[in-house]
Amino acid sequence: MASKSIIVGVGIPMIIVGALMAWLLAPIEGDLQNQIELIGSTIGILGVVFFISGLFYTKEPKIV
Repeated sequence: MASKSIIVGVGIPMIIVGALMAWLLAPIEGDLQNQIELIGSTIGILGVVFFISGLFYTKEPKIV
């Protein structure tokens, strides 16, 4: 059972922000272009990791 709160609340926004940083913000900056691309790509990759972990998330049953 997937966790929609992890996917929608964390994974997708991180992917979007990372892509925007890498594609739109990096070309504007002259000297810091490589660093901004690296940070944007890292945020996007972490967003994909959260997205996938949200797909495989299951709650543990309570032990009585």
